[in-house]
Amino acid sequence: MADFSQILATRPDFDASDKEWLHHLVADWQVIADLSLADLLLVLQKGDGSFVIAGQCRPSTVVSLRADDVVGEQVDDELQGEMAEAMKSDGVYRSSVLRRIGDALVCNVYAPIRHGGKTLGLVVRETNLATRESNGRYELESIDAGKQLYEMIPRGQFPYKDSVLSQRHNARVADGFILLSADGIVQYASPNGISCFRRLGMVDMLEGASLSEVGTSLIHENDPVPESLPLVLLGKAAIDSELVANRSTVSMRSLPLMDERGRTGAIVLCRDISELRRREVELQTKDATISEIHHRVKNNLQAVSALLRLQARKTRSDEVKKELKEAQRRVQTIAMVHEGLSQSADEIVDFDKVIANLLRMSVDLTAMSDQRISIDFVGSFGMMPAQDATPLSLVLTELTTNAVEHGYEGRKEGHITVTADRRGTELDIVVQDDGNGMGSEEEDGMARSSGSGLGTQIINTFVTNDFGGTVRWEPVDTGGTRVRLAIKLRAA
Repeated sequence: MADFSQILATRPDFDASDKEWLHHLVADWQVIADLSLADLLLVLQKGDGSFVIAGQCRPSTVVSLRADDVVGEQVDDELQGEMAEAMKSDGVYRSSVLRRIGDALVCNVYAPIRHGGKTLGLVVRETNLATRESNGRYELESIDAGKQLYEMIPRGQFPYKDSVLSQRHNARVADGFILLSADGIVQYASPNGISCFRRLGMVDMLEGASLSEVGTSLIHENDPVPESLPLVLLGKAAIDSELVANRSTVSMRSLPLMDERGRTGAIVLCRDISELRRREVELQTKDATISEIHHRVKNNLQAVSALLRLQARKTRSDEVKKELKEAQRRVQTIAMVHEGLSQSADEIVDFDKVIANLLRMSVDLTAMSDQRISIDFVGSFGMMPAQDATPLSLVLTELTTNAVEHGYEGRKEGHITVTADRRGTELDIVVQDDGNGMGSEEEDGMARSSGSGLGTQIINTFVTNDFGGTVRWEPVDTGGTRVRLAIKLRAA
């Protein structure tokens, strides 16, 4: 079954602006379906004159007529004639024949889509006549507002050319709506719309009042006032905003209503997002606290690293000095992971950035003053949680340190390549050098030990126990050593 974009691709006569207009239409036509209590179909004409359904919108305010998706289906032959007539109509075209969809008796209305001097297609409004029986004021006002928006389509007034939507939690019809006159006077407010303003502190009646004056009266001295708020409260532009008062927040969006002569009023959609904003503030506070904790852990680890460095300078034993420097390097490795975490809003770190700095630092610290050893990276490790980032960074720094210390002993220069191949939680890593060969770096299938052997223990413990992986040492044909790690990330 073809989708919307594929169907559009079959119309080479549509230029980019025509296609963009249709995309804007289907992005915003939900409000018409919800207000009209009706299903909507976007129908395009093919080269042979037949019609195909390119888009479908079910109302969220009433039971849909169509349980199945019909995008990509051909329009019934019996409707082809009146659709052809509707394409030539100046305005909304009403079918003279009622039809059945399932058990429902349906009335079709067609709105030609005009853009750039062309008729691009039709928006079909399928109305279940059962929804027009015994309606109260809510339904009558809603249907009338939807009808006005729908009739703006043939005039090229909907979708809006200059719509500005910046809110992440845009209001929907079911959340609450308010109908304004051209002067901004409230002609009708749905029960949910009234509840939104009650939450903001309104005590008077909303109907008959100026929405702009009501909104202004609710704002206190320190409440934020977005620049777009007056335009929304007056209904003068297709724009959204927020009204914050009484420790509550309501997201609002205005949809101007227009006829041939100009603006006649507006629909203002309202949604109480107070709880959403409260949770966002809590998350921001939590994120800031976590970042601060990581920052302090990093500072404490750097202090420990500095103490180890001072102790190493004061000791007279070369063996002890070497072990202290190794301990300092490992502490600094963990500190850099926490530094990366302190800059993130969650417990995930950009491991490519962290490991590049770590391994270059490791090479610089281990190499002799007259050695020039470079390192580069192929592939990507991706984002990684601290639970995996800390042990993996220790493993890789131990491997590069081992390569520099043993693989380049007696050599002035060299090159190390770290390759990462990640597939979800599966991660294959290759650390390859062009040093003296495997005999200088590997011993009994493990990294060659110098001193306490803690580095060897770190590599094997983390790879096999923590990651359930394997370590394989191989000689390089051109000289040097290749270490292959195959691990499974635990929290990716």
